[in-house]
Order: sequence, then C-alpha cells, then structure tokens
Amino acid sequence: MSRVASALVRANDWLRERFPVDQQVLISMGSEPVPGHLKRWWWCLGGTPAYLFIIQAVTGVLLTFYYVPTPDQAYESVAAITNQVRFGWYIRSLHKWSANLMIVAVLLHMMRVFFTGAYRRPREGNWMLGVLLLLLTLGFGFTGYSLVYEQLSFWGATVAANILQSIPLIGPDLAGFLRGGSHVGSNMLTRLFVFHIGALPTLMVVVLLGHLLLMRTHGVSPLGSPAGPDAKRFPFIPDHLFTEIAVALFLMFILTFLAIVFPAGLGPKANPLVTPEHIKPEWYFFWAFRWLKLMPEQAAVATQGLFIALIFFWPLIDARIRKRRPDSELSIWIGAGAVISLLTLTVWESLHLLH
Repeated sequence: MSRVASALVRANDWLRERFPVDQQVLISMGSEPVPGHLKRWWWCLGGTPAYLFIIQAVTGVLLTFYYVPTPDQAYESVAAITNQVRFGWYIRSLHKWSANLMIVAVLLHMMRVFFTGAYRRPREGNWMLGVLLLLLTLGFGFTGYSLVYEQLSFWGATVAANILQSIPLIGPDLAGFLRGGSHVGSNMLTRLFVFHIGALPTLMVVVLLGHLLLMRTHGVSPLGSPAGPDAKRFPFIPDHLFTEIAVALFLMFILTFLAIVFPAGLGPKANPLVTPEHIKPEWYFFWAFRWLKLMPEQAAVATQGLFIALIFFWPLIDARIRKRRPDSELSIWIGAGAVISLLTLTVWESLHLLH
C-alpha cells in the first residue's frame, strides 16, 4: 500500500472514531428515490427559495460589515456601500433582487402545493409551516426595505406602525413595541435592524428545519403528479442534486443580470418633518395597500387578518368540505378567486402609483 493510500486510511479511521456516523445510512438517505415528476423544475420549487435564502444570508453578512443602524448614519452608510465600497453596489443589488425573487419563488411554490392538493392529510402541518415561511419572507422584505432609511422607506415603516396600532386589542402594544416608544424615532430603526439580522433569520431557520423534517417524514406528495403515484422514480443524489445545482447557476446568472442592468438605487434621505406626496410600499405589499384604501382602516386590518388566518387553516377547512362532499374541488375555485383578487389589487395599486 502506498504512503498516500495509507495516509487516507488513517485519516478515515481517525474521522470514523471521532464522528461515529454510519456512512451506509448517509448513502442510503442520499440515494433514496423520489417521484419522477420532480425532474420538472416547477414541481419542486421549494429548493429555489432555499438557495435564494442562502444568497440573502451571505450578502446580508457582507452588508452588515458596513451598515450603521442609527438614524444619523444609516442612510450615509448605505450610500457608502453603493458608491464607495468595492463591489458594494453589486452585493447590495444581489441582496435586493434575491429578496424579490425569493418572495416570488415562495408564492409560486405555495400555489403549486395548493392547486395540486399537496396540503391535504397528512401534510396539513407542513402547509401551515409554509405559510409561516411566507410571512417571515415578507417580514424580511419589510424590515430590509426600511433599513435603507430613505424617505419612502421611513414613511412606509411609519404607516406600517400606524396599521399595527389599528389591530383590535393588541394593536397599540404591538405598535409601541415596534416603534420603541409612542412615536417613530431611533428606537424603531434599531428594532427593525434586530428583527432583520437576528429574530427573523433565527425563526426562518427553525421553521425551515421543521418544514424539511416533515417533508422528509411524509415524503414528497404524489398528488398532482402527471403520471400519478406510480410514476417512474430516480435517486435524489446525483440526479435531483444536479438539477438543483443547474437551477442555482441559472438563478445566479439572472441575479447578476438584474444587479448590473437594474442596480439598487437610493432615494432622498428620510426626513421625519416632511411627508412625501405619495407613500408607496414595495410591490409585494401593493395588494394590502389598495385593500386599506377600500374600507375603513380597522375593518381593512381585521379582514386582512382573517384572510391570512383562512390561508393558514385552509387544510382543516378543506378537510371538512371534502368530508361532506368527497369529490368537491371547491378549493380550486376559491384559490383561483383569491389569486385573481390579489393580482387585481396589486395591478390596481401599481397603476394608481404610476399616475
């Protein structure tokens, strides 16, 4: 036996002694066959937001080295990242566009799960965790946008705090906690920063691990597969892994293209004494902004809360419907109506802001 081979054997024995993990178990886990329909990327969208979350984490850590979460330096630090730090504009643009694409990917993934009925027994809990992941992703978007501390982001955060205050019973306490007092000030920026880099990432990782654990326990749902549950299967490694790597490389190309052609901009610095003529949120909150304009504030906030609760508990509601009418596909029509309504509100608000 050569010296190299002998050294490799000793290294392998050293690792096995200190990390007594059964390699055959790991190999069997990696080679476990998955349904054949997952070869189509749009049937396994869950990996896309996971990859984009990794991009968010890496670029977010890099941005944190230069960002200063204080009202008198936040805007200037973002401007320095954009204009002075080497490749700072690229890292910031990657962070922005990966956040937007992550929201799109999570929404598309949930729509696929919903319209193929993959949330039904025994996967109700995983759907609920998926809804929590969507809310956390939107929370990332809101807090990250607010940290720029430009005029629109500052006043958008101010409006969000006022909306929180309209929630019955607990609203004033929630708004006070977010503001860090009775009015918007330096405490709010600090708390948004803590949420963005600490609380939300921790919750995201915990919920994501639970989501993956349940998926691993129940397996990939055969519901909605074009070939049915008896579809041809293939090993997770290397087939599916190579597919995910190819998708990740393609996403990196798209993100770089967007970062170069549409780099993250910077508006006027936040001025608490001057209210902008038009306050607008990011595009993924357009529907909620238009909803607020259609009815009294408290009624709008209450109905939005009920809408989110309906989505969260829909597997239980759908189970009751199908118990009475086993062949009912009412969920398809309700889901289509909800998607069309949200798209209508989003487009309506975007057209209004253009004028």
